Order: sequence, then C-alpha cells, then structure tokens
Amino acid sequence: MKNAPVVIFFAVFFTIYGLINYYIFLRGWQAIPAGSMLRIPYAALFAGFALSFIAGRFLERAWLSPLSSGLVWIGSFWLAAMLYFFLALVLLDLVRLFNHFFALSPDWVSKNYPEVKAWTLAGLLCTVALVLVAGHMNALRPRTVGLDLRVHKRLEKGLTIAAASDIHLGTIIGRRRLEKIVEAINAIEPDVILLPGDIVDEDLAPVIRANLGEHLRSLRARLGVFAITGNHEYIGGVEAAVSYLREHGVTVLRDSSTVLPGGVTIIGREDRSVVTMAGRTRKTLKELMTGVDASRPVIVLDHQPFHLEEAAEAGADLQLSGHTHDGQLWPLNFITKAIYEVSWGYLKKGETHYYVSSGIGTWGPPVRLGNHPEIIRIRLVSDL
Repeated sequence: MKNAPVVIFFAVFFTIYGLINYYIFLRGWQAIPAGSMLRIPYAALFAGFALSFIAGRFLERAWLSPLSSGLVWIGSFWLAAMLYFFLALVLLDLVRLFNHFFALSPDWVSKNYPEVKAWTLAGLLCTVALVLVAGHMNALRPRTVGLDLRVHKRLEKGLTIAAASDIHLGTIIGRRRLEKIVEAINAIEPDVILLPGDIVDEDLAPVIRANLGEHLRSLRARLGVFAITGNHEYIGGVEAAVSYLREHGVTVLRDSSTVLPGGVTIIGREDRSVVTMAGRTRKTLKELMTGVDASRPVIVLDHQPFHLEEAAEAGADLQLSGHTHDGQLWPLNFITKAIYEVSWGYLKKGETHYYVSSGIGTWGPPVRLGNHPEIIRIRLVSDL
C-alpha cells in the first residue's frame, strides 16, 4: 500500500504521544490530594493542552481560523512542555525507586509527603515554564554563521552564498518572523541564496492566508534564489508547495541542476521522502553529475544529511543540508548526533566541504534549547 509508511508513522507517533501524556497526567493527578477540588480543573486543563496540537492541525485543514491557529500555538508549546515534564518525572521516579531500597531521604519528607508532592508539582510547573520562555526567546534570535571556504577549482571571482534551511513557514513561522529572516539574509548581500528544504511547514493554507510568498519575493540575490524539497514539503503536499514557491520567485531544483553565470553548478536533490511518500526513486548523485563541468565548483543541496560520502565520491565541492535542527530541544541533540555523521556544523571529507545547518525556524515547539537558529554566510573562493 502506497500510504503504509505514513500510516505506520502516525500510528507509532500517536501511541507514544498518548502513553507519555498519560504518564504525565497520572503523576500530576497523584500529586494533588485525593478529594481536592483542583483535580477536576486539572484534568480538564491537561486534556485541553494534550489535545490542542492535534486538534489545531486537523482543524486548520478544514477551517483555517484564529481558533485553529490558537490551538496550534498552545499545542506547540505543550510539545516542549511534555518533553521536559516527562524527563523530570522519570528522574523523580528513579530517585523514588532508589530511595525505596536505600531509604536516604530525610524523615521530614515521609512525615510530610502530601505537602512535599504538592510543592514538587509547583516547582516543576515553574521550572518548565521558565525553560519554555527561555527557549522561545532563543528561537527568536537567529545568528549568522560565517564560513570562508576554498575550492581547488576554477572560479574567477569569489561567490557569496546565503543559506537558510528549515524555515517551516506556516502558523508558527508567520509574517513577522519571515520579514526578519528576509532582512537578515538580504543584509549579507549575497550573490546567490540557497534554501535546503523544509521551507513550508506541512500545511500550505496558513502560508497562503498570510501571503508569505510575497515576502519571499523580497529576497535579493543577483544570481537568484534556489531551493530543494524537504520532508515537510512531502508531508503537506509536495506539488502544491513547489508550485507556490516557484510562483513567488524561488527556483526549486528537483533532482536537477543549474549553472550560474561564472560556471558554478548547483545540484538540487529530491528529498529522500520521495521514496516512502510518493513511491518514486530519486536520482543518484553520480547521475546528476553527468555532463557537469567538474573543473568548476559544484554545490549540492540535499536536505537530509545521510551518506555524506556520496558527495565526496562524486567530486562535489560543497554540500549544504539541514533537517536535524541539531535536536532543537536538548537533550534530543544526543539522538541526532547518534543518527547523523554531522548533526550540526562543518565537516570536510577529502576536497569536499559540508555544512549541516541547525535551521532558521522550528518544527512543532517554537522553542530551542542547546542550539541556535542560524543563517549561513559562505564565501567561496578558489585557491588556484
């Protein structure tokens, strides 16, 4: 069945989501004294938070409105809160288990256990709230990362590149955020702008309603704006997303290439999601390199940074990727570091330069902890 991978993904997601929420709810319920009038509003409020993201995403497909946007915003913050509540509660349960066997807690804890649980709950609520505020403020403050790279190819003049991956335009990354992103990119005064995937965050309707495409038209680069598909373009409907981007001044390269004035080739790879979500194969990098002038610099855009050795073997000079967000929420960066050869940052293999960006936007929670949103400024020069 063509959609089997999607069905399996969402089945696993909702199962895990439900179990984690049940665990958090149960621990909170137990912290409130039996018979307390707070239990009923707690249950109602918890259900509202836990269901808001899912309800908002479904609602905005059927009826895009302030209500759907509000639910998505609340639910997006809840996703981050859920992670930190879960981690904190697991830690507390491990402490309780350890104390059960070794009885290390002071006597006043056991004598005042109901009060200790209530104060622990209050402290946890305040701590998670502060974490969310700090993470949201961090997500709103992108930085520009500068790289000066030399290639052993013919390049008459240096090339200034501005790259921004994982913008995730939609309900969370809207008009004001995009305006600031465009201003920051244009401030680099790039020769070319590269967008390595996940420009659109699933649903296109909020993008159209906010007319975000017109802000994309404000991107300024003398050689143009080039993009590739990411997994989120596929989740939301890749053909509609690509058409929208092309209508608003973005050249989307889909297993294809273009040659810039001066001879630099940009190769844009189709996202790996084309296999699982569209039932098609994507061209190999060697196929895409056929007919390319290898004496000139070759830049590869590939959203998901798997099999980095392919670019080096094919003779590319620079590969730009995104997708990982470097985990976005600490400590998830340890998972992305285990999955990818590079979760974030610069790498060189042979004569090939790589940069995996943490992205400029966010998926789900408008929160970043342990990493920064970024725009990359690359100055490409020849050492010949």
